[in-house]
Amino acid sequence: MTEKSSPTPIESPLLNENGGSRVRHGYFTRQGGVSEGIYAGLNVGVGSNDETHKVRENRDRVATWFGLPLDRLATVHQVHSPDVVVVDAQYGGERPKADALVTATPGVILGVLTADCGPVLFCDGDNGVIGAAHAGWKGALGGVLENTVEAMVSIGADRDGITACLGPSIGPESYEVGPEFIERFLQFDDGYDAFFTPAPKQGHAYFDLQALTLHRLQAAGIRATHLGMDTYADETRFYSYRRTTHRGEPDYGRQISAIAMTEK
Repeated sequence: MTEKSSPTPIESPLLNENGGSRVRHGYFTRQGGVSEGIYAGLNVGVGSNDETHKVRENRDRVATWFGLPLDRLATVHQVHSPDVVVVDAQYGGERPKADALVTATPGVILGVLTADCGPVLFCDGDNGVIGAAHAGWKGALGGVLENTVEAMVSIGADRDGITACLGPSIGPESYEVGPEFIERFLQFDDGYDAFFTPAPKQGHAYFDLQALTLHRLQAAGIRATHLGMDTYADETRFYSYRRTTHRGEPDYGRQISAIAMTEK
């Protein structure tokens, strides 16, 4: 097994400011794990074809970074939906199909897995409510971000007190799309042409998923920012589904972004 090394996640100054001492979060990279080959690093994807014991060890390292046992790490079976799960102290068992989680329970880690899609972490430190959402283009367009905010409010958050940060995700320079993709967005809102810039190939464009995500978060009435990191372009730190597809590789790893409140 790979020599023991600790993950070193990236943190958001905005979330640290909001959460204070009672909330901890991290956008984990692929560094600090035991997986090998095409999964090399901290692959936490239970849906990948990586060796099960290595994925478990990687997930355990994430939980340990929070000072909690692995059974306190809550993730969902992500299906690019707008659905949100409320997590409490009884979380466990089979992962529900959803793409976001919220909780007001200390000692539970909320995690979302990505490999180009947008990991968004949410925090209302004053009221002790946190959230995490997996937002690819389908989830962002379908309302997963707004639903996460509403779910947080429903369990005690103040909308004006919620902050959010989009973590490492595919950047606009790496996300070329075709005319059918573009038309889907323009049919939803013709103002969304602002998120596309022409590409050299006729009818194609570069899509700014990060800008769209930030727009949707701010339109939901919360303070939001993003890290501005491109998963496709940074192979050393991040897994990327699109990079894997372009290379014709058989599978890919997933990184995790996670947030937790300390015990009261």
